[in-house]
Amino acid sequence: MNDLLKKIDEKKALLDATRPLPPELVKNLNEWFTIEQTYTSNALEGNTLTRSETALVVEKGLTIHGKSLKEHLEAMNLAHAIEYAEALTHQTKNDISLQTVRDVHSIILRGIDKKNAGIWRTVAVKISGSDVELANPVKIHEEMESLINWLHETEEKPIKVAADFHLKLVTIHPFIDGNGRTARLMMNIFLIQYGYPPVFINPKNRLEYINAIEKAQLTGQADDYYHFIYQQIEKSLDIYLDAIKKSNLKW
Repeated sequence: MNDLLKKIDEKKALLDATRPLPPELVKNLNEWFTIEQTYTSNALEGNTLTRSETALVVEKGLTIHGKSLKEHLEAMNLAHAIEYAEALTHQTKNDISLQTVRDVHSIILRGIDKKNAGIWRTVAVKISGSDVELANPVKIHEEMESLINWLHETEEKPIKVAADFHLKLVTIHPFIDGNGRTARLMMNIFLIQYGYPPVFINPKNRLEYINAIEKAQLTGQADDYYHFIYQQIEKSLDIYLDAIKKSNLKW
């Protein structure tokens, strides 16, 4: 783990040494990461749009034959939520509030589930195939307040704060649906606030991702989870550094 953290620190320092990046490169990377986040995050939840189909829906507003209205809305909504999140990255973690989380979720479920968009769940839920105990619905507001208070008070490294917030949010599971997408997007808000690229999780790694989360939830042993998330952070740094290298920028 220490070797991985050292590599992340070294690559982050290289990225910082090139800033400010050329506007055209930033625009290109932002567009690429928006599609990648949208495609992968939705695919993890069962959306069947491919990467190229997601790009057509988000960038061209096209309708994909054979795909449901819900899948189209999931793509458009998540892309809009990412745009909303990008506006928050000029703030700090202390500006993040309960309303921020609810606003992100509300955009994600816009037009899909009006009744529950941005609303704490009021019923008990179980994750299919899992023994994880999720928060009692009567305690969700209290637990979310505690989460935000922790966020404002913690002095941990930014990448650990981002990973911990994601894990804590999916464990509370404050919404009926859309918890994973909300948690992943909130994680990226914190990463970008501290100069890291956003991360995305390849659907091929879904089982490893889910198992790492569940192990942390059930046993309190989160090393596998941190290692997985940190690997994704390193991969995103590599994408940025490769783009900089190909642009012949110096550091």
